[in-house]
Amino acid sequence: MPRTPLEVTLSVWRALFLREGVTRLAAGRAAWLWILLEPIVHVVFLMVVFSTLRSRVLSGADFAVFLALGVMGFHMFKNPTTRCMEAVNANRALFAYRQVKPVDTVIVRALLEGFVEFIVFLLVISGAAFVGMDSIPHDPLKALVGVFLLWLFGFGLGLVLSVGNELIPEVGRIVKLIFTPLYFMSGVMYSPTALPPAAREWLLLNPVVHGLEYVRSGFFPGYHLAPGIGIEYLVVFAVVSMFLGLALHVRFEKRLVAL
Repeated sequence: MPRTPLEVTLSVWRALFLREGVTRLAAGRAAWLWILLEPIVHVVFLMVVFSTLRSRVLSGADFAVFLALGVMGFHMFKNPTTRCMEAVNANRALFAYRQVKPVDTVIVRALLEGFVEFIVFLLVISGAAFVGMDSIPHDPLKALVGVFLLWLFGFGLGLVLSVGNELIPEVGRIVKLIFTPLYFMSGVMYSPTALPPAAREWLLLNPVVHGLEYVRSGFFPGYHLAPGIGIEYLVVFAVVSMFLGLALHVRFEKRLVAL
């Protein structure tokens, strides 16, 4: 009995997911441990350093947890973007199979990165709660929505850049350069309320800021959001980038396969 297109697509995604997972885990000795340990060490190191340099409480939030949410939330956006950007080129040999489309490789990478980052998120938050920090969200659904939208925006931007990176190779280099200043311009280590109004207006043009602040407000009941913060702003960027990326894949699918 012939399979439906949906069944074929799900089979392709399952196979690609297992292939991506095995490739990541077989990259070196105990690679699975380093995949989880590297981001956790990064977050914990920043939590310890910055917590000793300033007060423990910021705008109704434990600063160590505030910082951890900023770093992990930013990585939930950044890692799918950068990994998806290179998905087409990394899986080019698979396009010999007509069932595998370039967009499939991007979708699967986004799902894998989201899964890994979410596991790291849970481990850090659970570890912080274990040592006595106030890291249990007072509104879990709100926090999850913020995290999901950050991932969705990273996925959408990754879709767009996966096409751009293949058609114009310099795109990838420029994006990697931009992410360094973007890290400091996304409110990862500070609250927008600490900035002068003029600087805050420029900062709020960055949709990632809105996502990070929304996640933090889901964790801390007394957290004061800066004027102008709205999750709808991030929703628009996430949805538009996702549909734009899908449209670009449909338009340039033959070129992506032939390159």
